[in-house]
This record gives sequence, C-alpha cells and structure tokens, in this order.
Amino acid sequence: MQFKKTYKFAFYTSLFIALLTTFVLGIFLYIQNLWSWYVLAFFVIIFWLSFFVIQHRVQNFIYKRVNKIYEDLTLLESAEFTDKKVTTDMATLTQEIDKYARDKKFEIESLKIRESYRKEFMGNVSHELKTPLFTVQGYVETLLDGAMSDKKITKKYLERASKGVERLIYIVNDLDMLTKLEVGNLVLNKEVFNIIDLVQNVFDLLEMKAAKRKITLTFDKVYQEPIYVFADKERIQQALTNLIVNSIKYGREKGTTEVTIEKLLKNKFIVRVTDNGEGIEKTNLKRVFERFYRVDKSGSRKEGGSGLGLSIVKHIIEAHNERIYVESEHNVGSEFSFTLSKPVE
Repeated sequence: MQFKKTYKFAFYTSLFIALLTTFVLGIFLYIQNLWSWYVLAFFVIIFWLSFFVIQHRVQNFIYKRVNKIYEDLTLLESAEFTDKKVTTDMATLTQEIDKYARDKKFEIESLKIRESYRKEFMGNVSHELKTPLFTVQGYVETLLDGAMSDKKITKKYLERASKGVERLIYIVNDLDMLTKLEVGNLVLNKEVFNIIDLVQNVFDLLEMKAAKRKITLTFDKVYQEPIYVFADKERIQQALTNLIVNSIKYGREKGTTEVTIEKLLKNKFIVRVTDNGEGIEKTNLKRVFERFYRVDKSGSRKEGGSGLGLSIVKHIIEAHNERIYVESEHNVGSEFSFTLSKPVE
C-alpha cells in the first residue's frame, strides 16, 4: 500500500504504537481468558488516533522551531516560509531548507560580484570624466591668470579646452546611449538595407583614421550582389563603426581590418570584423563588453574614446535579438562577429 511521503513518519510511528499496545492488551486479555475480536477494533482505533495526533503535533513542533530559526537568521526571509506547510518528512524538509540556503548563498555571491563591478565602474567613470575636466580646468585657469593677453596662446588653449569639452560630451552621450539600451528605452527603426553599402560607408568615414596608422580597410572579397538585411540602419552603422575604430586603435601598424559577410542560417547573415592586431588574452575575453573595461589599462587611454564602444555594440546587437561573438589570440589578432536577420519575404 502506497502512502504519501509526507505521512510516512506518522504512519510508521502510529503502526508501532498500535501494534505494541494491542500486543500488550492481547497478552493481558489472553491471560485473563477475555480474548475477543474487539482487540482488532482497539488496534484500528489506537492506530488512527495516534496517526492524527502525531501528524498534527510533530508538524507543529517542527514548524514552530524551524520557523523560529528562519526568523533568527537575518539573511533568510521567514515570510517566504510561513506560507508553506511544513511536513513531518525530515528528508523532504531538509532538502527544502538546503535548497533555500543554496539559493540565498547564490544571491549573496551575485550581490558581491555586482558590488565589485559597481565599485570598479564608479572608479572608471570618475577617471574618464576627471581627465578631460582637469584638462579644461587647467587651460581655463591659465587663461584667467593672465595668458589671455597673448592671442596665440589664448587660441591654442581654447582649442585644447574645446577638445576636452568634446571628450566630456562624447562620454556623456555614450553613457546616455548605453543607459537607454540597457533599460530598453531605445526604439529601433528597422528597415531593409544593403549591408555591403553600409560597410563601405563606414570604411569611407574611417579612411583617414586608418591611414594614420597605415591600416588597410577591406572586404574579404568582391561582393558582386547586394546583401539585404532587416535592422536599424543607423544603429548597425554605429556598431560597425565602433568595431572598426577598435580594430584600428589596437590593430598592428601597416596591418589590415577585414570585413566578411556570410550566410549563417536560412534567415541569418553573420558579419565578421577581423584584424591582425595585438589580440586579447583569454583572461580578458569575458570582460571585453563591460562598460569602461580596459584590456590595456594604460595605453588604451592614450587613444581616446569613452571606453564604452564595445559595450554599446553588444547592447545594440542584443536589442535586435541577435548574437555577438568574440574570438582572439594574443599577438595574433581578434575577430568580432554578430548576426543580422534577412528581410521577411
């Protein structure tokens, strides 16, 4: 006969009590020559009476003490437990408590990681904003201290201060963009467009920047036919620009940045941006899309930028419900790739 697991303790304890008391009563009645089939009725009554008493009392006993433990532990919320019926099955109860404790431990570890990222993020924001602010402040104070009398110096310092302000605006705009992407407030204006033309436009825009480092921007082959995708053209151009700028910034001088567009699935294309630059060590690969995360803690800042480029790329691609990937080998090069959907026919 099968019984619910939660009643096993009460069942076996009641059975033991009923058998023991019936056995003792049976022996007494046998000695007194008073044996009767009423003994069986006694057995049934004792069994069910014991069962209900034990089930009720032990359940309340466990509930009160376990609930007290939950109330005493500041990291566990007793409110989550009070609505659950505590059973007399200790194995099940132990499993439930262990699971609850593991969940809470995981939450605490996640909070610690987030706190660590928050502190690092705040430190990075402070550093990124502090540098251009001090630059602007230094030039303005120099002018106020008397340098304005020299027109050449005034013009020179104002131009440098202007560049510092531009960098501040750049960082703030990127932070604003990233915030909108993360909270989902950025509306995508999807349309059908030729991704080949878009990549070529980005090449044209960055041609001079690449020429300064003698880096060649090129396709992997000549694309005779257009390749149409369905996405937000402006956002994808921004994502491509960030990736190619990144490849120029960290690429090898006289190197190459190559864009490849391949058919991935029946309704998907994959766009690859490959360079033969310094590459990324494996320990840094998992964090390259984090806000302000720098692979090179010193040299990368000399190249300018907000430190948010890759993070913005990731959020733009994910806002399209697409995937982004990175593969890299230190001192060999890197490849960033992302998927795009074909137009619905």
